[in-house]
Amino acid sequence: MGKALIICDAPKGVDFFRDFLSKNEYEDITVVESGNEARRRLVDYDYDVCLVNAPLRGENGEQLSIDIAEKNICQVLLFVKSEYLEEITENVENYGVITVGKPISKQMFWSALKLAKVAQRRITMAKKENEKLQKKLENLKVVSRAKCLLISYCKMTEEEAHKYIEHKAMDDRVTRLDVAREILRTYE
Repeated sequence: MGKALIICDAPKGVDFFRDFLSKNEYEDITVVESGNEARRRLVDYDYDVCLVNAPLRGENGEQLSIDIAEKNICQVLLFVKSEYLEEITENVENYGVITVGKPISKQMFWSALKLAKVAQRRITMAKKENEKLQKKLENLKVVSRAKCLLISYCKMTEEEAHKYIEHKAMDDRVTRLDVAREILRTYE
């Protein structure tokens, strides 16, 4: 099940996009008519894909697509008139925006949507890995601070502090992070 945001001010376009997405495993579909409304929605909710049907009232959709791609992890598909496709593609491709020419063929839309799904999966995997590494880095910082306190207050060497934390964690059957936090509570 995917989450999609359709940014389109043309009723026929909304019907086309909604119908196509619902047939391609997107069950949570939100429709907005303006860039400002889309920006507000994206503050509160994460989507897998955002479809921008340009032009919109008040803006061409190009800058909106760039804003969405820069500030969110969703994939952005920008639909533009075929006569402007090359120029707009050059402007937005470095931001990861996928452009599709109008009129839209179902085959081209399907291909672009599949490409967006694949890219979204890769981004999600990278984000999870990044979060895991960030957590590991934070844990290492806490353990390092605890070692510094042991060196300062208990006159241990770095190696002795390291062994102390490891042995204490094994003996108490807790993580090194738990031991380090206890040391921080004791000495800070």
